[in-house]
Amino acid sequence: MNFQIALGRAASRLQSIGFGVAVGLAASVAFLAVDAHAAETPAAPAPVARAAGDGPALWAIRDADSTIYLYGTIHMLKTGAAWGSDKVDAAFDSASDVWFEVTDPDDQSVLGPLFQHYAMSPDKPLSSWLTPQEQATLDTAVRAVGLSPQQIDPARPWFAALMIATGPLKAAGFLPENGAELNLRARALAAGKPIHGLETLDQQIGGLARMSDEGQMTYLRRYLATYSTAADQMERAVAGWSAGDVAAMDRFAFENGRGISEEVHQIFLAKRNADWANQIETLLKGSGVSFIAVGAAHLAGDDSLQQLLAAKGISVVRQ
Repeated sequence: MNFQIALGRAASRLQSIGFGVAVGLAASVAFLAVDAHAAETPAAPAPVARAAGDGPALWAIRDADSTIYLYGTIHMLKTGAAWGSDKVDAAFDSASDVWFEVTDPDDQSVLGPLFQHYAMSPDKPLSSWLTPQEQATLDTAVRAVGLSPQQIDPARPWFAALMIATGPLKAAGFLPENGAELNLRARALAAGKPIHGLETLDQQIGGLARMSDEGQMTYLRRYLATYSTAADQMERAVAGWSAGDVAAMDRFAFENGRGISEEVHQIFLAKRNADWANQIETLLKGSGVSFIAVGAAHLAGDDSLQQLLAAKGISVVRQ
């Protein structure tokens, strides 16, 4: 959906194997012992329940010898969520290769060192930044994801935000293993389709970790302020996405980007979209059919991929 949720999914994965491992408080060998991909070519997942109407929005770019499909995804969904559609299946099946934000969002050998490097700042504990009321909310939030306030206190603000952002979503039944991208990735592997990434995990996590201190605190305070309403917001976002409601996605992109701060918008959406638009322009110079699946916020709101491609003279047409 957006970068926050995408990285929240990674943080959620780390929670499942132990916070201490994720931040270097235990031997990294224990982290690497968790094999998220025991089978390199898993069986294709069961068909997704069909969405009402046309389902989530699908876009296409065409020239004389190329077709590139753009599809927005939600990274955390409830079991049995209805988002399948004939048009998306046909587009996906026609593609010779598939692109995601990263090739493997759960690559443990990469995630471990990245979070160890970027996640902690014990010389600036969170408790030194927060008001008593904010600290109380944080304590409640981290306990809900199985951590103690003492464990989270040495974390950098961006990482603490991720650790608490997924808590109310998971409690409401939104799970990363049900996400649209993981489903599509498994289908691509089962079909033997080559998988490419628009960026690396280091680019994703490093970009967030290099936010200014003020920006990180603004980001954390946003999730502290919206902790009690996060699940309801996700319900609305999923309903809009599954119905192909672009206006609903525009609102969600704003609320989780520029609505937080201009810095968040630039880091999570604008700069990444500009890079991806350049890559898509290059891809279009080739031939064949490609399917690109990225968080739905990248195809909505200000600085969307469609707008940036249009500025290059590339027409993107909704299917």
